Amino acid sequence: MARDIIGPDRFIETHLAAGMEICERRDPKGLYKKARAGEISDFTGVSAPYEAPETPALVIDTGRIGVEESVSEILRAARPRFRGE
Repeated sequence: MARDIIGPDRFIETHLAAGMEICERRDPKGLYKKARAGEISDFTGVSAPYEAPETPALVIDTGRIGVEESVSEILRAARPRFRGE
């Protein structure tokens, strides 16, 4: 839907990848714990399947790099599309 709205020439599918352990560690609300205890149904990655994008233009491993470097990578990929390069 986003690709249709902004156009394929300006759309960059970006996958922010993080393993389950990292997602659970970063979960301030304890939703993964609740899902594992059966308190939340259809929780992605626990009781419902997680489907990573098949062919993202950019993959950022957030378990390997921090926020600042992630932002830099996104900007590096996006700038040429917005400058018309």
